[in-house]
Amino acid sequence: MLFSHRNTRSTLVLGAALLLNVCLSPAGTIRLQPVSRETVEARLGRYGGNNQRREQTLKEMFEEAGCDGRHVSEQTVRGSKLPNVICVLPGSSDKTILVGAHFDHVSEGDGVVDNWSGASLLPSLYEALKSRKRSHSYVFIGFTDEERGEVGSRFYARAMSKDEVAAVDAMVNMDTLGLAPTAVWASHSDKMLTSALFYLASELGFKVEAINVEKVGSTDSEQFAARKIPSITVHSLPQQSSDARVIHSSKDKLAAVRRDDYYDTFRLLSTYLAYLDELSPAPSPPPHP
Repeated sequence: MLFSHRNTRSTLVLGAALLLNVCLSPAGTIRLQPVSRETVEARLGRYGGNNQRREQTLKEMFEEAGCDGRHVSEQTVRGSKLPNVICVLPGSSDKTILVGAHFDHVSEGDGVVDNWSGASLLPSLYEALKSRKRSHSYVFIGFTDEERGEVGSRFYARAMSKDEVAAVDAMVNMDTLGLAPTAVWASHSDKMLTSALFYLASELGFKVEAINVEKVGSTDSEQFAARKIPSITVHSLPQQSSDARVIHSSKDKLAAVRRDDYYDTFRLLSTYLAYLDELSPAPSPPPHP
């Protein structure tokens, strides 16, 4: 996340806890494959190395999670030495949900919070969703060079055709997780997607806050919002200025991540992604003549 300083916030506080098989109206039963806390935290712990090593690690983790063969790829990005890393979970329709997080980091600190915390969740989210055939296809994207001006996400969004843009029902962006409970950049997020997240959190008993960070700079979801794709950015920048100063500093280390909050964010987001598929069922493609 491009970071400077914080702005004001509005807050909605909800409870805590989750079942991986839940019944919600109007979504019906949401089914997920459990991914253990140990697995999620082990992936978070694989942050080491430069950006090139992190790109390679992310691809390895996708493959270990079961996204391999023709479903995992690298997208060459103009203006970057490193590619975007893409994993696709095919659905039964032509509708798509994009899930993104940047894997690069600045030289200060280890870049665990900003943003290996988001990038390393991508394989776990894939793993949680893969056990059941979904209507939407999910495209998980590890973006390169966000810290240099959202180079990877800008390239990806601009390369999309009009038909590809029209097929996307949601873009869910994760940037800077684990400093505090789950938060949403509400002023820069689609209202329907935000409402769906708060509704789900309320039903499941999670704590979620709307924390607007107008002066943070920017984040990868902005490139998709510019193409009129409904987008939401989930983060964890807290109100406390001492915690906020972890970003882009020597304090951005594994020890800065609050493990309980981080795993709760994973559990909520994995259910949210499945819920979006149930909430907005995509029509099946017409049969071949």
